[in-house]
Amino acid sequence: MAEINGISVPFIPIVKETGQTVSRPIRDVSNSFDNLFQEELNKVKFSAHAQKRLESRNIFLNSNELSKIQTAVEKAESKGSKDSLVMMDNTAFVVNVPNRTVVTALQVGQDNDNVFTNIDSVVFT
Repeated sequence: MAEINGISVPFIPIVKETGQTVSRPIRDVSNSFDNLFQEELNKVKFSAHAQKRLESRNIFLNSNELSKIQTAVEKAESKGSKDSLVMMDNTAFVVNVPNRTVVTALQVGQDNDNVFTNIDSVVFT
């Protein structure tokens, strides 16, 4: 153990020849945290209902498909959409655009009416 100003410390400080401790540059982590936090906020999320529908309907998404949905939501947002139907292959996703949240998902043409209400836009990916 080293002693600094009469106090035992469990580490040995880095000391210059003059006896002063070396100061390390402090990284500005707040900016990188803000960027990371903003990226996470901008990602598309899936509501609990949508997650259940994906699971019960055996719809599995890979990272490329998630990226396509993200891009579709960004396009809908740029046009001022609030609730959009995102069509990808044979799968439909109803998305609340301001919240960037998929609220439901279904396979088109599988024993359902294929009627979508309360949407103001459609994006094909």
